[in-house]
Amino acid sequence: LERQLVLQNLMRERQTAMQIAWTREFLKYFGTFFGLSAVVLTTGAIKRKNPAVLLPILPLSFVFFYQYDMGYGTLLQRIKGEAENILDTESTLLELPKGPLTFEDLEKIRISQSKFFIEK
Repeated sequence: LERQLVLQNLMRERQTAMQIAWTREFLKYFGTFFGLSAVVLTTGAIKRKNPAVLLPILPLSFVFFYQYDMGYGTLLQRIKGEAENILDTESTLLELPKGPLTFEDLEKIRISQSKFFIEK
């Protein structure tokens, strides 16, 4: 059991590391897109003397800063803290509908599925 717990924790750590690495890689491409878009939209707003041309920068900046916070900021620590708070103070939110699965429930499902496949 201890080995299984260690293995599950290692797998979770690797998955989290992959998620952070993916976010950082995505940020490189999106950051380039955001920077070019900002320059082009600013130039267009100046040439047309119309500040409304800059409006697309607002949603793009939200996406950019979210990705930055996920890859290099403290977003994961804040998420972890909120998850710990939910576990400590709001554990009723985590309950499954109809309660936790039992061995008997799984057996009923397995038997009903095996009958379904046999009848066909």
